[in-house]
Amino acid sequence: MQIEDSKMKLSIIIPVFRSEATLDRCLRSIIDQPLAGMEVVLVDDGSPDGCPLLCDEWASRDSRITVIHKTNGGLSSARNAGLEHAQGEYVTFIDADDYIGEGTLTAMMEDIGDCDLMEYPIYQHYGSDRQQLLALTDRTYDTPYDYWLQTKAYLHTYACNKIYRRHLFEKVRFPEGRVFEDAYTLPQLLKQQPHIATTSRGLYYYTENRAGITATATGQELAQLLDAHLQSQMPMDDCYYLHLLNIQLDVCRLTGQAPKLPFRHVNITKSLTSHPARLTVKAIIQNTLGINALCRINKLTSR
Repeated sequence: MQIEDSKMKLSIIIPVFRSEATLDRCLRSIIDQPLAGMEVVLVDDGSPDGCPLLCDEWASRDSRITVIHKTNGGLSSARNAGLEHAQGEYVTFIDADDYIGEGTLTAMMEDIGDCDLMEYPIYQHYGSDRQQLLALTDRTYDTPYDYWLQTKAYLHTYACNKIYRRHLFEKVRFPEGRVFEDAYTLPQLLKQQPHIATTSRGLYYYTENRAGITATATGQELAQLLDAHLQSQMPMDDCYYLHLLNIQLDVCRLTGQAPKLPFRHVNITKSLTSHPARLTVKAIIQNTLGINALCRINKLTSR
């Protein structure tokens, strides 16, 4: 039984493109949750299969569902179109390939309190041999930068397992024509100094996609990911730096471009206890010889 409420509390934006096989599962996981004041915005991004008709059929059966049909513009364009339509005080994003666990939306709206942004658990690469549960503790953060570094949010910038107060997007949109768009967007939201929480309740199932960008990224696309982090000017510690160093090594190896990552001396003693041995070796080499030399060595040993 659905709980009705005249006040729009949550807008759920779902970009739809070539998702005919999974859209029903996604939508069933949402509409079966008795959340008051919910709207579902399906954004048909010019899908060439049966998705446009399927979206319209769902909208005809449930008044909480509306459909936007648009020419294909990519994931960022679809999310931005959904943001233009959204009416809820809060907004969240769910990809049509994915779905959420029972009771997730109700739990999120109960837990968010006066927070502006909240992250909830996510099953990464669900359904594959790489599946891994990312579940953070129940807490709030003194500053957005504490959240960024303490939870290593730079590793899970996903738009999908978070709920946002909609006003955070008043002057922020997802960058169109780029890959790894979430890595560009989350820092822009954090710079508005939102009150942030994480919760152990709820669950987002991020299903495995062998054709997805994280599985097939080229050197130029990884260069866009590195640029997103460097342009964000977010605070950095050694852990974050070593993550970017790995991306930089891949970019240099695949493209031959000179490194862009500024040099940072890494605390090796701390690195020995908190990072894999291979990453510690990389840190020692770059501390001693510099990033350019490390890139050359990495390219030679990766052949």
